Amino acid sequence: MTGRTEIPRLRRVPAQARSRARVQRLLDTAEELLSAEGAEALTTTRVAEEAGVSVGSLYQYLPDKGAIVEALARRYLAEFEALMGELERDIRRNPSGWIDPVGRLIDTFAAAYRERPGYRALWFGRELSDELRAADRENKVALAQGVRRIALGLGLARDDEYLRVAARAGVLATDSILQEAFRADPSGDVALIEEAKRILRLYLAEVVRHYSL
Repeated sequence: MTGRTEIPRLRRVPAQARSRARVQRLLDTAEELLSAEGAEALTTTRVAEEAGVSVGSLYQYLPDKGAIVEALARRYLAEFEALMGELERDIRRNPSGWIDPVGRLIDTFAAAYRERPGYRALWFGRELSDELRAADRENKVALAQGVRRIALGLGLARDDEYLRVAARAGVLATDSILQEAFRADPSGDVALIEEAKRILRLYLAEVVRHYSL
């Protein structure tokens, strides 16, 4: 997963390019600290110091640790939604490359987990507020909508209520197993990831069979 999608909820939205670059640097620095030391390191003083800006400048946009955590979390969630969008576009460009859609999806998201140690440190840690849990639920709904569109793009199903429920169930099951795989091993427990694929392939076969009856 490349680049940074920036949609955090900020105290003040930067209007100038220089200010936007400063906020980007603050979030990148916070992510580096999160990856290396965990969420405990995300104090306003530490982030400002490591980013080379004044605490006053940081306060304009991110007034406390909770705001820093939430901004990072929302950026990660936006990246995952953008990744799903890219997968949907790939189906239109190269449908023949989707012989194993379950394997393709799980491998893609496992690679994203590997690439973002900060994501793992945040969502596996103790910093989830009610607001972040709600954002996570919204993100899973968005990912399920993407899975539904992929199934439709591959001609595997019809667009009905059953498909919406099945797509959401698939996302929830996959996310749960991937979280356990990466708690066990920072690179992802290969055996557990492969078992997730086996489970989801069987589930997909049942979903497809539903539409053939």
